[in-house]
Amino acid sequence: MIGALTTLAELTSVFPDRGTALAGIAIGVGLIVAGAAKGIGHIAGNAVESIARQPEAGGRIGTNMIIAAALIEGFTFFALIVAILVNGKVS
Repeated sequence: MIGALTTLAELTSVFPDRGTALAGIAIGVGLIVAGAAKGIGHIAGNAVESIARQPEAGGRIGTNMIIAAALIEGFTFFALIVAILVNGKVS
């Protein structure tokens, strides 16, 4: 009877192959973090270049840079939380 229940649970599992699912989550998390780092680096590089070209606009450029970086970080945090929740469903 227990063997039948285990088999039924495995058949109805969302991710029957846990190793593949965990590898996908790991790759997804890596892409999330790498994308966020690239985006924030791109924003910071362009902000520094803009301030070098027009120093009197440094305050406004810096403020906009911080807002954009915060939005990227917020999206990254949300995506990581989704990955953690999916990991909880797999395990």
